[in-house]
Amino acid sequence: MTKEVLSKDNIDLNVTLSGKEEAVRYTGEILVNNGYVEASYVDKMLEREELTSTFMGNNVAIPHGTEDSKGSVIETGLSVVTVPDGVDFGDENIVKVLIGIAGKGDEHLEVLSKIAIVLSEEENIQKILDTKSKEEIIRLFDEVN
Repeated sequence: MTKEVLSKDNIDLNVTLSGKEEAVRYTGEILVNNGYVEASYVDKMLEREELTSTFMGNNVAIPHGTEDSKGSVIETGLSVVTVPDGVDFGDENIVKVLIGIAGKGDEHLEVLSKIAIVLSEEENIQKILDTKSKEEIIRLFDEVN
């Protein structure tokens, strides 16, 4: 049976994180703990972050592994972490919504495009930050599941 791409277990709301590395690790650990990726995937997420920031604008970052991390992905999955106080991703880029992605094969491209549609509307980002409900976040990203 295939796991849901995004479940309540993959969402953490109102987290306090001290920096970019901790934020990327935290986002990746959710995917590890819920069986989407092997632990080595988190290191590949950090490696990816060193190559190019996953900051996307609008207070959003989408940490994910490098191209050679595909072997560490067990199932396609997303993690969503909200950080109302923000995390500095460098160059004065403050991130308040982290979306970790692990894609089996080329599935990450499809998932990324669906996420981009949701996040292209600033009001959706504000909804994600304001919500107290994991169900609400799942509804917003329902297209992804």
